Amino acid sequence: MNGHEPPHQPDSGVASSRLVGVLLIGIGIVIGVVIASEMGWMPFGHAVPEAPVARQVPLPPPAVSLPTNPAAEGQGFVHVAKAVKPAVVNVFSTRTGRGEGPQAMPFEDPFFRRFFGDEFFRRFEQPPQRKERGLGSGVIVESNGLIVTNNHVVSKADEIKVFLSDKREFKAKLIGTDAKTDIAVLKIEAEGLHTIPWADSDKLEVGEFVLAVGNPFGLTQTVTLGIVSALGRAAGIAEYEDFIQTDAAINPGNSGGALVNVRGELAGINTAIYSQSGGNMGIGFAVPSNLARSVVEQLVRHGKVVRGWLGVSIQDLSPELAPQFGLSDPKGVLISEVLDDSPAKRAGLARGDVILEYDGKPVENATHLRNAVAQTVVGRKIVVKFMRDKKARTVDVAIVEQPKNIAQAGGEDSGAAVPSSGLLSDLDVHELTSELAARYGLGANERGVVITKIRQGSKAEESGLKEGDLLLEVNRQPTPTLKAYERAAAKLGKGQVVLLLIKRQGRPFFVTLKP
Repeated sequence: MNGHEPPHQPDSGVASSRLVGVLLIGIGIVIGVVIASEMGWMPFGHAVPEAPVARQVPLPPPAVSLPTNPAAEGQGFVHVAKAVKPAVVNVFSTRTGRGEGPQAMPFEDPFFRRFFGDEFFRRFEQPPQRKERGLGSGVIVESNGLIVTNNHVVSKADEIKVFLSDKREFKAKLIGTDAKTDIAVLKIEAEGLHTIPWADSDKLEVGEFVLAVGNPFGLTQTVTLGIVSALGRAAGIAEYEDFIQTDAAINPGNSGGALVNVRGELAGINTAIYSQSGGNMGIGFAVPSNLARSVVEQLVRHGKVVRGWLGVSIQDLSPELAPQFGLSDPKGVLISEVLDDSPAKRAGLARGDVILEYDGKPVENATHLRNAVAQTVVGRKIVVKFMRDKKARTVDVAIVEQPKNIAQAGGEDSGAAVPSSGLLSDLDVHELTSELAARYGLGANERGVVITKIRQGSKAEESGLKEGDLLLEVNRQPTPTLKAYERAAAKLGKGQVVLLLIKRQGRPFFVTLKP
């Protein structure tokens, strides 16, 4: 030995034993904590039972599947636009101005100014004897050159030209027009043209996307996007209306253009807009494709439109009128007059009947029934369900062709003003004379009592009665003379609701007076 002692080295076996012991102690502590937590001896860590239960209950699917990629969804409209634009054409109409003073465009009907506004039409006023030019759109519906447009676009035109999307120009032949629906049909000599297939407009729903395609202000091949805002609109611009309302931008020049759905089908023919400036205000109207197609087919086949006729005057059933005819809800259409020698008369329908169904389909309103009857094939028998005396009945009616003129018969008597009692005390009435008939524009053969004065602020005024209205019935009692009116008025009890049958501008309808 050299006198130096080596450093002490711990025994490796002892060190390993100590390490194992520490690990076992640590494991024991962890196990103890877990057991204490599960037993509830620790202030933390006790699992909340709702969490795993919630994960086990799947969420219900959303009611409406919304697009996850709006950009990709928009690409669908690109394809639709490419498919339909070649089938939409420009329509130019010209005619020689006649008469004195400034002349307007071919669609100068007064009702049309209501939708485009006078300001727009002033831009097109021209001196006398100059060519008047109309601008509109059209839709090719058959590859051999059959085109549908609006009647007001080509009305009274001396010449009609059609320009296709490929810049070709054609002189068009007018096949036929129908002012009652504002539809016209043109024909050009061409083959193999692009077309837009007809859609079933009865399947349209409010909120559905639609595209308006046309040539507003001469800007060709313009496409705008919107939705169906409403269905079955009556806007007062045509005699037979069942308009699709849309917020897709429709401007002057779009008339006669296409309203298409997202499948590229022709859902309607753009007709008019509601505007006070001549520009789009988000309220446009289109003739639904089912109505337009029926008119087109008849114009091509017969050169005119043959409409069915039932032979009744009708009105919507209001909540005030419904109880008077045994109904708790204002469902159906009320018959206010049945014309002589009409299908309705022969079938036994009568004034005061409420039509509930026509041809197995519920009747929504007077406009709906009128359109349904007009589109019925002449000679066909239709089942009509109606309510009379609180009982539902059915009858078969053979529809005939609508006559050109419907005669109205009556008589004439004389009389003087008469005061009334109760709710009728707010009215001054006279038995109709030739002088009163001339004053109020009534027919010389009309018969009844006429309202000559209404108390201001009265229930009669609130109900919509007007001076010059002809009173035909009081509580279902005919009033052809002054004495008949007095007898009916004398039967009214205090606080009783009064049901009046009124005739105004040749149209009879019911009115209620409530205390």
